[in-house]
Amino acid sequence: MGHSHGGPTVRYAAGVMPSMVASVTTVAGANFGSQVADQLEANMTPGALFEQTATALAKLISFLNGTPSTSDVNLRTAVDSLSATGLAKFNARFPAGAPTTPCGSGPEVAAVDGYPIRWYSVSGTSVKTNFWDISDTLLDTFASKYFTEAHDGLVGRCASHWGKVLKDNYDWNHLDEINQVFGLVGRNAPSPLAFYVQHANRLKLVGL
Repeated sequence: MGHSHGGPTVRYAAGVMPSMVASVTTVAGANFGSQVADQLEANMTPGALFEQTATALAKLISFLNGTPSTSDVNLRTAVDSLSATGLAKFNARFPAGAPTTPCGSGPEVAAVDGYPIRWYSVSGTSVKTNFWDISDTLLDTFASKYFTEAHDGLVGRCASHWGKVLKDNYDWNHLDEINQVFGLVGRNAPSPLAFYVQHANRLKLVGL
């Protein structure tokens, strides 16, 4: 399972070591890029008026995803790999499980080098879900204005699709999906922990 940038990462693992991977699940995976990354990529150029804000937002995204870095080179590389252009190149190299229609689902089972792998994706479409969660405000302030589709604050609904779409509109934001910060989700939102237990049972029932 891989969350956010981890979505393409686990797909890469399946693509290069398919004999070691039985299933892939992307959780709000940026499988077709992030419109936030597109904005950062367009504006992270020397001398641009937006450069400092773009760099700060890139560092925020990196921090929220658990990989803080002070290196602008690393940040630019991450942003490039999360952009629509970067993911289009990645998807051309690792197409297994790709949706068969725009904003649709892909196959639940698709082979890589003869090894059958199960493919799933899940995501949320809420941003401000809990008054006490400061990350909700950060996501809403710095990211929401860049989207033209329903999103979780960093990844769009359709952009998260890969393989069989289990559900793409949970009442979760980008951090709720992995039970951060301190497990603060919306009052009426389902428990992310319960989802993972349910998904583990789903995989068990198909023999994994």
